[in-house]
Amino acid sequence: MLPEPEITLEKGYLDQLETHELHHHSPSNGKSGGLRLVFSMISALLRAARPAFLRWPSGRKAKLRRTAYLDGLRGFAALMVYCLHHELWAHESMKADKKLESAWGYEGNYYLACFHFVRTFFSGGHYAVTTFFVISGYVLSLKPIGLMNSGQYDKLLDNISSAMFRRWLRLWIPIIFVTFGIVIMWHVFGVQANAGAWKPEKTLRAGLWTWYVDIKNYTWIFSTGGKPWFDYNPHIWSIPVEAKGSVAIYTTLLALAKCSRKARMWCQVALMWYMIYVADGAHFAMFIAGMFICEVDYIAAENGLPEWITDLKEWKTVFFHCLLAVSMFLGGVPSYDRDIVVLRESPGWYLLSFLKPQAVFDYKWFFLFWAASSLVITIPRIGWLKRFFETGFCQYLGRISYMFYLLHGPIMWSLGDRIYASVGWTREAQAMLFQGWAHRMEVPQIGPFGMELNFYVPHLILFPFTLWMAEMGTTLIDDNAVKFCAWLYKQTIDRPSDRPRAQVSPQD
Repeated sequence: MLPEPEITLEKGYLDQLETHELHHHSPSNGKSGGLRLVFSMISALLRAARPAFLRWPSGRKAKLRRTAYLDGLRGFAALMVYCLHHELWAHESMKADKKLESAWGYEGNYYLACFHFVRTFFSGGHYAVTTFFVISGYVLSLKPIGLMNSGQYDKLLDNISSAMFRRWLRLWIPIIFVTFGIVIMWHVFGVQANAGAWKPEKTLRAGLWTWYVDIKNYTWIFSTGGKPWFDYNPHIWSIPVEAKGSVAIYTTLLALAKCSRKARMWCQVALMWYMIYVADGAHFAMFIAGMFICEVDYIAAENGLPEWITDLKEWKTVFFHCLLAVSMFLGGVPSYDRDIVVLRESPGWYLLSFLKPQAVFDYKWFFLFWAASSLVITIPRIGWLKRFFETGFCQYLGRISYMFYLLHGPIMWSLGDRIYASVGWTREAQAMLFQGWAHRMEVPQIGPFGMELNFYVPHLILFPFTLWMAEMGTTLIDDNAVKFCAWLYKQTIDRPSDRPRAQVSPQD
């Protein structure tokens, strides 16, 4: 079997409750659960005051799970999102979005930060987000597929029921806290902590009402209208996609639960084909791709791969390094303009542009589907790469990745904007919002575009501060949100003691 029986992946992606906990829950646990949660939050507050990256290492290495590399990959992907957003924000006056998100050599511009493969670390944010989607499809499917393979359908129902119940709450509770904090920071402290798309109300009461109306509408993930982003924190546009992708995974798992493995995998291939080549659903195809990769890993763990694949074992290292190169190249797809003509005019992309299906409106998601899927397939099969994502740094990023993703934007728009202004990165909006901050401690703007000295100096403060805030948010908000969701689900479990002694049919 691929997963350990109690395997859980960080941050609620696979934080399934143990079956025996669900069936042996006692009423007393529910009554004291709320009190324990309060004490847990107080304890967490005390622990979070000192960031983990400043603590002396214990010297003991925790045993890593087999899928720990996915934690590290998710954390590193969050870091790539951080890099992209800071590059674009600081260089806004230099039209960084067009320069960094266009192909190397487009319109005669040859910036080192845009060179093939190198661009991943400067403008790889979309590549990172699509990797999130494939990872989610993998880990949400991991335990259910194992239960299907062993024929444990009762436990499968418990698993999916628990996951579906908790998923919406687990994703949105941290966002509610973060966006509520953005409103409070403006009305109480006078600090604007968003990209400027949100227009504050005149009073705190009006601001809270507007926030309530906005967030209740945004959290309805099946809305067919409105903006795809949330003005309070535009970076979280991917969370409704994550929620809808989770529903797609769970419903697919239920639909295919009684199918044979072979039939199940052919159905997954058919779904991916439909979502890419028939409908404009590339995002959801990424979740299904994660499920498909999970199936393949189960087969590989059971030594059940077809003979024609095992016969190529000696070429494994070469093949997967080539696949990694393909993934990174496709992950650097130009994303500034959706016009396919622009892609065809981009050096290195002319022939590839003809592969775009008619159904996909924004061509980048088609290429990123293949890029992210190839990356998740590749990492566990390249030893040095897997070990990198299992390092303490990547595992730490993986643990705090969700809050890092939610908080890096507000920190960049508040503290970051002031520091950028002080070292020489000025924007039009700063003149009105941050009077007196511009050019306070000028740093030379030397170095290639996107790699300037006065761009990196602010991150001596911003990066550790963002890590610290993300760690505090994880400890105080995210961890407790996961616990609360699990506790709430336990309160709803049907216990034998709650059932009536005699069952009467509605027809009697």
